[in-house]
Amino acid sequence: MFNFFKRKAEILPLNPSSTNEEINRINPIDIPENIFIENEKDLALKNDDVAAKKVDHSIELLFDFLDKNHETKGYDDALMNPDTKHMEQNIDSLKNQLERTIRRVKTFYEDFIKEIDFHIDSRARSGMVDVVDELKMKKNIAESHMKKVLEIETEHINNIGDSKGIIISYTRGFMNGLSAISHHSILKRF
Repeated sequence: MFNFFKRKAEILPLNPSSTNEEINRINPIDIPENIFIENEKDLALKNDDVAAKKVDHSIELLFDFLDKNHETKGYDDALMNPDTKHMEQNIDSLKNQLERTIRRVKTFYEDFIKEIDFHIDSRARSGMVDVVDELKMKKNIAESHMKKVLEIETEHINNIGDSKGIIISYTRGFMNGLSAISHHSILKRF
């Protein structure tokens, strides 16, 4: 495209009766297709990004947080500040992150179920029986996910179940970090 400015200007013939051959001698400028036309591939990628962003608040977000190994973070935190008060504050921070994640996922499913209810009513009035059945199935799935989220929330409040794994993982890492400090600074001296 920048070659356009570097080329010498070519003069068009002023005579309107010029032949096509004379006009065709002018070198055309090649403009890439992607400047003016969006490919279907690009649009599909953009749509996939939007879809992925919407699904970010599903139960998978909560499971990803619960499955994350916090041992490395605990270990690194112990090396930076080997104080048990610091460990307790970081455990509280992890608990707060879990609570925020639970609220985010609950809000997602509450809104999603309301949206499904609207579509069920609307499509039922239009006589779309198959679509209504599919929507009811999606609603049942969303409600079962919501039930699981509520179970995880109850377990978190009672400090049992999957949510306790976060605390165990972080504490184990922190204790390993404290042990590494002792091993490196004291036990290797003799």
